[in-house]
Amino acid sequence: MLTRGQVTLGILAGGQGQRLGGVDKAFAQFQGESLLSRTLDALGPGFAEVLVSYNGSDQRILESEARVVPDLRADFPGPMAGLESLLHAAGSEWLLSVPVDLRDIPAGLPETLFRALEMGGQGVAVRDADGLQPLVGLWPVQAGRRAATAALDVELGAVHELVHAMQLRVHELSSCRLGNLNSPSDFE
Repeated sequence: MLTRGQVTLGILAGGQGQRLGGVDKAFAQFQGESLLSRTLDALGPGFAEVLVSYNGSDQRILESEARVVPDLRADFPGPMAGLESLLHAAGSEWLLSVPVDLRDIPAGLPETLFRALEMGGQGVAVRDADGLQPLVGLWPVQAGRRAATAALDVELGAVHELVHAMQLRVHELSSCRLGNLNSPSDFE
């Protein structure tokens, strides 16, 4: 079974926060903590490295334990571009991707995905009570780099399509609702 020390953690925080009125999601406050800090705390230590896909200008990002990785493409082409940049920056064979705006991160999520990988598949994505959550995934770095870059080169930006094209195992967390903090009402 994979261990944290064999996996790069990649946090997707590179969006423009348009649904939040342009607020930098990495530093948006939820329950008294920034979304970036919450995500790092929930996932815990021990990864080979920690990366954050980030395109903002807030210098507080440099205070985090994560290495900042901007998109490789201009004009904010979306989450697939963040995933592409994380895959290209990862120094290990596996990348665990998690969006910074998850409302709830189940305890032991990394190990759950590591166990799911042992059941087969080229990697693992998650389906919760709301459906496929393609940004919560365990990606083989080399194959993921090629696939994400190829998809973006032909302007395919839907990460769920990448999950299917790469034949990632979809792990059911149907008893959970990860949720997303996308709009001001989600933060209430």
